[in-house]
Amino acid sequence: MEFTREGDVLVVTKLDRLARSVADLMAIIQTLEKKQAGLRILNLGMDTQTPTGKLMLTVLGGVAQFEREIMLERQREGVANGVTITQIARQLNIGEASIYRILADNKKG
Repeated sequence: MEFTREGDVLVVTKLDRLARSVADLMAIIQTLEKKQAGLRILNLGMDTQTPTGKLMLTVLGGVAQFEREIMLERQREGVANGVTITQIARQLNIGEASIYRILADNKKG
């Protein structure tokens, strides 16, 4: 982000690789706008240099945050009921390393 210059376009593969919450996403977009740079998300075919792209990104960012919070809630319930990390990973269809990373992130903030 700090190397972004006017006219640049930040390209990411997926929205969840860019920000963990709508607030983070909006801060990143604001920073890019101040630098007169754009954002493109490949798997969505989205470009924030248009008003429609900005709107869609905000909506999808909210949905992504909701999904993440639901997943974290399920993980907490599983841990509270003595479910193992392996069982949680299988239930959510993600890797165990992702569970540990999410739990670590959750403890930080």
